[in-house]
Amino acid sequence: MKKVIILATTAAMLSSCGIYTKYKPAETVLDSLYGANVEVSDTTNFGNSDWKEIFTDNYLQAYIEQALQNNTDYQSAQLRIEEAKATLLSSKLAFLPSFALAPQGTISSFDSQKATKSYELPVTASWELDIFGRMRNSKKQAQVLYAQSIDYKQAVRSQLIANVANTYYTLLMLDEQLILSEETAEAWKETVAAARALMDAGQYNEAAVSQMEATYYSVQASVVDFKEQINQTQNTLALLLAETPRNYERGKLADQVMPDDLSIGVPLQMLSSRPDVRSAERSLEAAFYVTNQARSAFYPSIVLSGSAGWTNAAGSIIVNPAKFIATAIGQLTMPLFNRGQNIAQLRIAKAQQEEASLSFQQTLLNAGAEVNDALTAYQSSKSKTELYQKQATALEKTVTSTSLLMEYGTTNYLEVLTARQSLLSAQLTQVSNRFTEIQSVISLYQALGGGRGE
Repeated sequence: MKKVIILATTAAMLSSCGIYTKYKPAETVLDSLYGANVEVSDTTNFGNSDWKEIFTDNYLQAYIEQALQNNTDYQSAQLRIEEAKATLLSSKLAFLPSFALAPQGTISSFDSQKATKSYELPVTASWELDIFGRMRNSKKQAQVLYAQSIDYKQAVRSQLIANVANTYYTLLMLDEQLILSEETAEAWKETVAAARALMDAGQYNEAAVSQMEATYYSVQASVVDFKEQINQTQNTLALLLAETPRNYERGKLADQVMPDDLSIGVPLQMLSSRPDVRSAERSLEAAFYVTNQARSAFYPSIVLSGSAGWTNAAGSIIVNPAKFIATAIGQLTMPLFNRGQNIAQLRIAKAQQEEASLSFQQTLLNAGAEVNDALTAYQSSKSKTELYQKQATALEKTVTSTSLLMEYGTTNYLEVLTARQSLLSAQLTQVSNRFTEIQSVISLYQALGGGRGE
């Protein structure tokens, strides 16, 4: 009865010291995490949608599938899971006794006498009793790190999908801008030819024609720049797909359809959906168990060991045939002179736990800011779409009118020059705004969790 009371008292004392306490999720303030101007509702989170529901372009879906199959970063993330899984298995096996076969034999001779032979065939065993929680906390830490490796894989997967999508849509944007620049260059070529004809008729001077030609060459140079950017973007896509660069088939920017329902859900949903937020809290949980391990270092370790087998030697007497032999030892190791070192290690563990807590809070704040940024960018680009369309339509009319007036000599080349430059700039901006709208959808999707993991 006294032993039971002693064990219960010891367990209670150890629990109060934090050795056996279980991690409790960090308390976080989620009010207005997305910003005061963002409305939230307890509904299905847009970030939990499957990526195929977001990116419906057939070419893009094929490229994402290829990236998930071949990308080296994603494959490395899978290997990290295997490593963490093996570490967890090792920590679980530490609770079991360890066995080893340790045969040994000797041959001895004294003063040229006949040699004597002896041998032992023991099986040794060792078993540490985890009374003070060192191995238990180590196993808990390994479990957390294993879960964190899965979160890391999901984060890499989400980032990879977003990168492939962004690169693909960048190609579509550059394609559209290249077409606009080529069309503008062709129109300028005709304008220069018309201006030169007017100069031959005495209605224009060399300075005006030279200015138009300079602008024409500038537009041609931009065509070359767009082609170079397209080549570089295709090389980037090739790296993501883990293959050598090639020309990639693709659709058109104008044909892309993105979802209109961008419900962000409540911040609490993001805690369970976004892998980097989960990973940050798991780092805090792992640090908690490391601190518990540091506390357990102040208590003794108890190891039971023994061996059993056969021998033909018993002291100096040669025993033949072999006889069975067995030994058992109980060992208690109590730290005496390393208390200062243990105190230092505990302080380090506590400081690292505080760092992990701050890192988790900052990760959560960063996540909320990213949601706000992406949502604001989407709303802004959506609002500007109609305005840019009206601007481009008005400038197209201006170019047509000034070109006709120039032919009849009622306007000068500067008005035509300004009108065409303004139109090209407006058209390129319109395409960029469409890309920004799509990019903000991708960013919001990733900021809310980046889809369901595999």
